[in-house]
Amino acid sequence: MFQVNDLVVFGTHGICRVEAIGRLNMSSADEDRLYYTLRPLYEVQHCVVYTPVDNLKAPVRAASTREEAIELINQIPDTPTMWVFDERQREGIYKDIMMKNECTGWLQIIKTLYLKKLKAAADDKKCTAKDESYFKMAEDLLYCELAAALEMEPTVVKDMVVTRVTAE
Repeated sequence: MFQVNDLVVFGTHGICRVEAIGRLNMSSADEDRLYYTLRPLYEVQHCVVYTPVDNLKAPVRAASTREEAIELINQIPDTPTMWVFDERQREGIYKDIMMKNECTGWLQIIKTLYLKKLKAAADDKKCTAKDESYFKMAEDLLYCELAAALEMEPTVVKDMVVTRVTAE
């Protein structure tokens, strides 16, 4: 179980701070369950999110540490790309990766689609809307988590990642 003030990652909200742990006084909440009150660090709306401590469908995981973030960035050259020509199959793979909620998967999507976008631009083509959507989701989640771990802005993390991807 996490503690108040811990940084965690939860679903599409990404990196969050645990603000409280306890029962909720809401009609939709199970009065016998404990809930995390999470505040996303980088969402514009300044909302809070409630999730049961024992949520199995969308589990909460510990955020990356500084050391893990540095190690992940250093592994970028060795991260394989995974282009799948069939758009439906590719979307299924991306969806599975996003559901796992792991930095290595997000990095794989980013690297694959960034290089694909460079090639498409050189050929005067564009990527599909689905690819753009998954690329943006993976970027938002990864850069914000790494930014929190490294205590820097997400745009700086993005520049670090792009520099390593394009250095190949």
